Amino acid sequence: VMITGDYLNTAVAIGKEIGLVRDGDRALTGAELDQIDDDDFVDMVEDVSLYARVSPQHKVKIVDALKARGHVVAMTGDGVNDAPALKRSNIGVAMGITGTDVSKETADMVLTDDNYASIVSAIEQGRVIYSNIRKFVYYLLSCNMAEIMILLVALLAGAPLPLLPIQLLVLNLLTDGLPALALGVEEGDPDIMDQPPRPVTEPIINRDMVIGIAVQTVAISLAVLAAFQIGLEAGEAHGRTMAFATLSISELLRAYTSRSERYSLLAIGVFTNKWMQWAVLSSLIVLLAIIYV
Repeated sequence: VMITGDYLNTAVAIGKEIGLVRDGDRALTGAELDQIDDDDFVDMVEDVSLYARVSPQHKVKIVDALKARGHVVAMTGDGVNDAPALKRSNIGVAMGITGTDVSKETADMVLTDDNYASIVSAIEQGRVIYSNIRKFVYYLLSCNMAEIMILLVALLAGAPLPLLPIQLLVLNLLTDGLPALALGVEEGDPDIMDQPPRPVTEPIINRDMVIGIAVQTVAISLAVLAAFQIGLEAGEAHGRTMAFATLSISELLRAYTSRSERYSLLAIGVFTNKWMQWAVLSSLIVLLAIIYV
């Protein structure tokens, strides 16, 4: 959508030149906007491609109408008159070179090179960072919940503790930490820019993640408790060592399965994140050193 203070004919000509406006697209002027009720404008806002001779109040009205239709609205501007709409939009984008100080202070994003193409790169990087934060949380929660369930089941059953406090400390600081950090440098899913914007109210841990955490918690807990039970035949120390080794390896494998929420490990490539390979290798070395040294 193109919004400008220029005259209508000038705005249409510029819009066609840059490819934002085509023949037959609907255009409105600020004077016409004043004659339209807010509720009626919300119903028709998606049909309008160009606005000319608009004031700062008109720009805010357009942003509010688009948000009322459920859109995530990004607004670009460089002048003082753009500041109200920049603030009201979901993402305000100001020009770093030609923009005024007021617009820069109001905006959420400042284009230091005044190049609109930078917006695409910024959005992609933002999505990758947010996705990696979710993977980080997803991985650590599923591992930590499994550790809690293992101890809780043992306590309720009146059995010896499968893991000692020092073993849990080693797991959280050494074994889990490196793979979790490696998840923070994932490149993101191949179609991350084709995905629709996430709902503004969506929590970082959504329903699918809760289900995944529950499934992984149960699976890891059962494997560790089974290993502990088998190892108990040779004594508690042997059982705890088997439980510790099983939990460590399970959590390292879990790090690989946390690398994407939408794609399988084979689809994104097992070895595409070199930092994950080094993290897992380092954790395995620590595990072997603890058990055998």
